[in-house]
Amino acid sequence: MNIALMSHDRKKELMVQFCIAYSGILGKHQLCATNTTGRLVSEATGLPVTLCLSHQHGGAQQIGARISYNEIDMVLFFNDPQSHDLDSDVDHVMRLCDQYSIPVATNMATAEMLILGLARGDLDWREVVRPGIAPFAL
Repeated sequence: MNIALMSHDRKKELMVQFCIAYSGILGKHQLCATNTTGRLVSEATGLPVTLCLSHQHGGAQQIGARISYNEIDMVLFFNDPQSHDLDSDVDHVMRLCDQYSIPVATNMATAEMLILGLARGDLDWREVVRPGIAPFAL
């Protein structure tokens, strides 16, 4: 499965801790992330992460394009509810997930349910929806 990671600045450490806790599951899948989030996760876990641009330079748009091309199977976006800057790019990614039936989590509780479901095989239906899609390549 191809999993995209994104997080607001105040949630980056939580994303890192989440990825450390679930590195055994995440390590069986391909990860991509916006630049800072991906770099922090990769450094902390040793997991290979394909880095998109930083959010400010179009990383959310790159992830959105991959969703549109059916190259993303799950999005984990740790949203900061205290932040009032849910900009149009991130909002667009959320709408694309709804449009293309991509499981998306915006907080740790939902992310944990998706990751545990992924480990159980609950998301294997994505293989039928996107047969033959290769892992990330930039």
